[in-house]
Amino acid sequence: MSASGNKEDVDGRVKPGHGGRIKRQLLRIAGAATLGIVLICGIFAAWVASLGPLPFEQARQISTTIVDRNGKLLRAYAMADGRWRLPVDARTGVDPSYLKLLLAYEDRRFYSHHGVDPRALGRSAWQFASRGRIVSGGSTITMQLARLMEPRRERSLSAKFRQMIRAIQLERQLTKDRILDLYLALAPFGGNLEGIRAASIAYFGKEPKRLSLAEAAVLVALPQSPETRRLDRHPEVARIARDRVLDRMVEDGRVPTEDAVQAKAVPVPRLRKPMPILAPHSADQAQANVKDTPVIKLTLDSGMQKVLEALARDRAIALGSNISVAMVAVDNESGDVLAHVGSPDYFDERRAGQVDMTRAVRSPGSTLKPFIYGLAFEDGFVHPESLIDDRPIRFGSYAPENFDMSFQGTVPVRKALQLSLNVPAIALLDRVGSSRLSSRLKQAGANLVLPKDEVPGLAMGLGGVGVTLQDLVQLYSGLARLGNARPLREIVRSTDDARDNLRLMDQVAAWQVGNVLIGTPPPENAAHNRIAFKTGTSYGYRDAWSVGFDGKLTIGVWVGRPDGAPVPGLVGRTAAAPILFDAFARTGKLPAALPKPPKGTLVASNAKLPLPLRRFRPAGELVRTGAEQAPRIQFPLNGSRIDVDRGNDGQFSAMPVKVAGGVLPLTMLVNGVSVGEFDGRRQRLVEPPGPGFARLTVIDAVGATDTVVIRIQ
Repeated sequence: MSASGNKEDVDGRVKPGHGGRIKRQLLRIAGAATLGIVLICGIFAAWVASLGPLPFEQARQISTTIVDRNGKLLRAYAMADGRWRLPVDARTGVDPSYLKLLLAYEDRRFYSHHGVDPRALGRSAWQFASRGRIVSGGSTITMQLARLMEPRRERSLSAKFRQMIRAIQLERQLTKDRILDLYLALAPFGGNLEGIRAASIAYFGKEPKRLSLAEAAVLVALPQSPETRRLDRHPEVARIARDRVLDRMVEDGRVPTEDAVQAKAVPVPRLRKPMPILAPHSADQAQANVKDTPVIKLTLDSGMQKVLEALARDRAIALGSNISVAMVAVDNESGDVLAHVGSPDYFDERRAGQVDMTRAVRSPGSTLKPFIYGLAFEDGFVHPESLIDDRPIRFGSYAPENFDMSFQGTVPVRKALQLSLNVPAIALLDRVGSSRLSSRLKQAGANLVLPKDEVPGLAMGLGGVGVTLQDLVQLYSGLARLGNARPLREIVRSTDDARDNLRLMDQVAAWQVGNVLIGTPPPENAAHNRIAFKTGTSYGYRDAWSVGFDGKLTIGVWVGRPDGAPVPGLVGRTAAAPILFDAFARTGKLPAALPKPPKGTLVASNAKLPLPLRRFRPAGELVRTGAEQAPRIQFPLNGSRIDVDRGNDGQFSAMPVKVAGGVLPLTMLVNGVSVGEFDGRRQRLVEPPGPGFARLTVIDAVGATDTVVIRIQ
């Protein structure tokens, strides 16, 4: 035998020994093992690849939710398959104590593992092997989320393995906070409830931001077996599961025994509560207009919306069956709608509750009168302290009468508007012009609807035109903004464009209207001089209105039957005005003061007014004889551009104005503000108001006027 241990044959050849054979066998085994491992890894990689990307589409499907300006839930819409699944932010929308309880019970090492917790899996496997049954699961929150995102019926090792792979993928793509948000939105809570928000609202009637220990324990226990622990079907089973959670937390030292005992004494709810439906008409409109947006934000204030809906419901019941009430509240400065009540009860068929009466075209009664007076003030032929006749008068075939069929004689213009006298309003409209009133209101954003084939006429001053409550509130908020209306906004959009102001009337005229309306006698037991308001009653007692404003809010109220049927005795002052004042009171804020008078406002008694402004004369009385001619501004000409020199102080120098005709004395007005009288030669120097357009008006002793608009540069 050689030293190497190999044997020699008789022919001298050396044969390999046992050591060589073992090495070759080991090499073959190692090669086969390596090949097997590579094959297994390849199969595993192929299987993982076959899983495809994470199924985020399932998680993205949520209920459309409508929230107010502060993010509070107004209304939610179930998904197409009837499930309620509301988006949630764990950091701001869920009680921290619930989150601590959830993680302590379901996944203690949530923030430290990478999707799979080996310790939890090992514990679960040992318990299963030693006891023959599952004592505690090994699934992490991330694994449970994977199962919810990709639901499967079978419960097998392959399904569990799939969840583990998906959990690792989730952890690589998402943050822990995002994973927790998705779990809290998808976790099942029985029936068609998914997610912590839907469950908390349905079972406890509140958002999960503030939960008691008993409520939190219930919500931790439900997802483990959502159908067998449904509160509305198996409350006793749910109670036992809740108590088991509390016992476990006591054992772990996370909850004091005394607190757990008190929580166990709290009965579990046995009925589901309805989902909130605040501002249903606004929500319906928003959902119809904004597509593919899961969370739609409105400008509404949920607190104000809630109290005004309750007010509308109570007053509608008191007014009688089939009577509906609608309200709109607007922030004057921004034009944002803060409350929108389309009907007193969305589900009341007798009152056509699903019809939004804030958008219904109805006869406004006398509520357009303030705008007639405002244009009259703007034109400069009348002042709030001017005298005006309230007596029988005929305009062609039209003879207006007052509501009470009586006449007041000669009254101040202020009182004529406060008492809503019809004859003075129509006389002023005859001077202002019906077409001019119509075009100005349309310019300010109101869509006036005239009867078919009719043009604006004097009857529109008493309600002979159609308008919506929303448009009417927009017009009145323009008065509160000193003549600049702003389009109402109800849906907050990320691409909101700046809304331009819409011209309603001059600042001075708008202030004068507000100053008159704030003195209107309020309803019984209401405070005086707090709210500038106007009421209206349409022909045949079909519509009762009241619209008012203070320094911050404008609120409009409509009362009537949605079908347009008359309601005997339905009057704006007694039916709508008390609701208006109650609405202001229920906002919880004291009425804000109206703006101060703009610069150049003429505040004077009748005796101190310029002679032509002391008494209004209707156009029909301006009859002249012989050589009498109406005043006419000869210079400057209408539409001309006037170059005016500036002094060293930067001020414009005075410009001459020349008038022909008219009965002396002649009064000069610049932009509706009196600047004095003309001399005997019918000339005077006028201080320009500044660069831009200016309106020059001359009024003679009998009320005849002429106006030109020039551009000063």
